[in-house]
Amino acid sequence: MTTLMIQGTTSDAGKSTVVAALCRWLARQGISVAPFKPQNMALNSAVTVDGGEIGRSTALQALACGIEPHSDMNPVLLKPQTDSGAQVILRGQVHGNMGALDYHAYKAEAAQSVMAAWRDLSQRYDVIVAEGAGSPAEINLRANDIANMGFAETADCPVLLVGDIERGGVFAQLVGTLELLSESERARIAGFVINRFRGDAGLLDSGLSWLTERTGKPVVGVLSYLKGLLLDAEDSVNLGGAEGDGKLRVIVPRLPRISNHNDFDPLRAHPDVDLRFVGEGEAIPPGDVIVLPGSKSTRSDLDWLRAQGWPAAITRHLRYGGHLFGICGGFQMLGEWVADPDGLEGSPGNTEGLGLLGINTRMVSGKQLRNVTGRLTLDVQDAPGWLTGYEIHNGVTTGPALATPLADLDGRPDGAISEDGQVMGTYVHGIFDRPEACQALLAHWGLRSEAAIDYAQHRLTQLDRLADQLEKELDTGLLRQLLKLKEGSF
Repeated sequence: MTTLMIQGTTSDAGKSTVVAALCRWLARQGISVAPFKPQNMALNSAVTVDGGEIGRSTALQALACGIEPHSDMNPVLLKPQTDSGAQVILRGQVHGNMGALDYHAYKAEAAQSVMAAWRDLSQRYDVIVAEGAGSPAEINLRANDIANMGFAETADCPVLLVGDIERGGVFAQLVGTLELLSESERARIAGFVINRFRGDAGLLDSGLSWLTERTGKPVVGVLSYLKGLLLDAEDSVNLGGAEGDGKLRVIVPRLPRISNHNDFDPLRAHPDVDLRFVGEGEAIPPGDVIVLPGSKSTRSDLDWLRAQGWPAAITRHLRYGGHLFGICGGFQMLGEWVADPDGLEGSPGNTEGLGLLGINTRMVSGKQLRNVTGRLTLDVQDAPGWLTGYEIHNGVTTGPALATPLADLDGRPDGAISEDGQVMGTYVHGIFDRPEACQALLAHWGLRSEAAIDYAQHRLTQLDRLADQLEKELDTGLLRQLLKLKEGSF
């Protein structure tokens, strides 16, 4: 078994995409490969085959490998609830809530879960492609590090360092990161990858030669900026959407604790949909549909909605015939009350909902984690509404509105629809992924479109784009050496 780790000079340097590209490239050659992220901080998560929860980007990398996501692939997942606290998930299951300082002290124990998961995964696959988090040069986080060099040193694996040239100063990023590492950590860096380059790569030749001479490390390659690449993001970065000319205008509030915003990627990819995220202090534009997204802190995000003037905008929107849709936490917000007596998502208490559906939600311990299949109950001609997705939530919802569910999940009702059909909600994440469900919802909202986005196939197509790019632009001979793969194995 061989492990290769991808680290980055900054957050969002492109580590997740490089790991996905490597996984896809190896899997296409018949190599038994799995992704591994020791520690992740993200509100975008997925349900695993063993009933756990991992970061969404790691689940995407598992798809690139052609395998089911497993909780061993992301043994520590931190889901922020406040600016200084998070829910800690160990090997797929909730361990508890911790403040930042408490977790920092706990990392030595968390390392045991990390290494146990890595060892178990290593027994099942020939190659592990590991992904770091943030930067390995964060001096204040070096003690008991499990996310970057702490793991690499313990696992004794080589590291490739990724720098994002689009941010500017990529040579300073790479050299500066090396300077802040210990001697043994610097020796572990086997090469550099420069990401998101636009233009003629020949313009970089003198800089690349200088970098190799200055550091003694090879440049494995320069990855070009891929236009139109849309894949599951790790966290809530780059949510803004440019105004388009789609026939259906969809508006999404960018909640402070928005979760699983990947739900909206199929709509962003749809040629007839103009989807826009609206953040703090931004004017709420007119739209055909408002979608309230998932939230890690439903009650505090409800307070944020009120502070931003969304309830009045929603009332006006519905009065003029618009549609309103809630997903998971957004579904809970549509009801009369959200109660959290035990303080699972913040301080204990009750918060009044928007009062648009006859439901009430109580937060209870024991998170619901399951993959689901089924169909929508919408009566839309030529749109059967078959769906696949997953549930990740604490709340238990009750009330008369559930008598008119939005979906039948293999005999179990889900969600609710108002009598006039304007207000709907569901607990299902990924509800737009399958083209049948997406088309049925769009048709209910007034968009009859011949375009159909099969987002599952879209993901595979994008992963193949990444693998093709890697094979063209990186030194695959050096990659084979680092992975200890014989030439004949390809």
